[in-house]
Amino acid sequence: MGKLFGRLFAAIGRGLSKLFNVGIPLKFVLILLVLFTGGAVAYTSSTMIRNVGGKSDYDEAMRYIEIKDLLEQNYIDPVDRESMGDSAAAAMVAGLGDKWSSFMSADEYRTFQLSSSNEYSGIGISILKTDGGGFRVTSVNADSPAALAGLNAGMVIVSVDDRDVRGMDTDEVRTLIRSNLNKKFTLGIDGQSDPITIDCTRTYVNPVTYYVERTGTGYIKIANFEAGSGEAAIAAIEDLLSQNVRTFVLDIRDNPGGLVAEMTELLDYLLPQGDLFVSRDKSGNEQVVRSDNLSLRLPMCLLLNGQTFSEAEIFAAVIKEYQWATLIGEPTTGMTRTQQTIEISDGSAIRLSTHTYLTAGRVDISQSGGVVPDTIVYNTEVSETLEENNDGNGLANYASDAQLRTALTILSTGFTG
Repeated sequence: MGKLFGRLFAAIGRGLSKLFNVGIPLKFVLILLVLFTGGAVAYTSSTMIRNVGGKSDYDEAMRYIEIKDLLEQNYIDPVDRESMGDSAAAAMVAGLGDKWSSFMSADEYRTFQLSSSNEYSGIGISILKTDGGGFRVTSVNADSPAALAGLNAGMVIVSVDDRDVRGMDTDEVRTLIRSNLNKKFTLGIDGQSDPITIDCTRTYVNPVTYYVERTGTGYIKIANFEAGSGEAAIAAIEDLLSQNVRTFVLDIRDNPGGLVAEMTELLDYLLPQGDLFVSRDKSGNEQVVRSDNLSLRLPMCLLLNGQTFSEAEIFAAVIKEYQWATLIGEPTTGMTRTQQTIEISDGSAIRLSTHTYLTAGRVDISQSGGVVPDTIVYNTEVSETLEENNDGNGLANYASDAQLRTALTILSTGFTG
């Protein structure tokens, strides 16, 4: 072997000598080759380290490779490398300790895309992002607002109400469409000069219901904070005020959240001038949402439970911090971070919390574990109406709704926390 390398280096030396027409001793050729080889190795190593983000990231990558090799070499059964890689990726995301963040394999991500495109069809369509940045309509539900407007599968949406959507992700476009589900709006279609007008007014379901309780308190149920909910809740309060109602119960139990703008509209109506809440990103950049100087200061209670999520939780946390109402019910879960789906080059993806909401006092609702009511009351069963099961005191429309009964008792005695 040594003789072979000697002949190789000698041949390289003779070649270099002929190339430059100079005599180069073999020992200098060897030194040059060693230096060149060492430099190449060092350069390759440093390049690899830089490409993976630095020495610590490189060491972590090498540890993963070492573990993978050990498993393949020593584990008694065959090793599925793809499954092992997916499990490792899922474990990294799980290591964040954030229950709202998750990893999806390539197959899981494809399923997620298909299911999420139908998750909230709203106008009756499913969409998928195209390579050109638009959003292809993959299906249209019969008799839906989209079908009645003439939208067909295969069309590519490029704008919503003249707002270009080609730089958005699917979640952003879906949210933009959701914000218009109580009115008419337009969709710009690629290759068509005239937009398509979608009329959602005929299919809109008001998420707000209200009435006057037997005690004289106004009860307002806000089922969600989707399009039109803010305006509808304010209209309900105004109508009750016109009936001389001066105490209120706002019920956001089982409210899954919805649109920040709708929740903000109601908060702005209720609360005085000042900071309401804050949206903060990883870099610490903050977007502060403020209220004007008009407010509604009347005795009120707010009902919430373990199924009060997201924007509804923010609503409850802000009301509590302002001490604007007595919170009654069960603690919430702290689902107040916003998630973004980020696709990975191999077709897999991560669903990652990228922003969090804080109260004006900079309380992170997610980190604090949710909103804890001022008075904790649990409902134990679904009840019959008082008309069918009257207990005589007439404090609630539902005999065993202990949370509502507690609120009405507090308001009827004039104590609001």
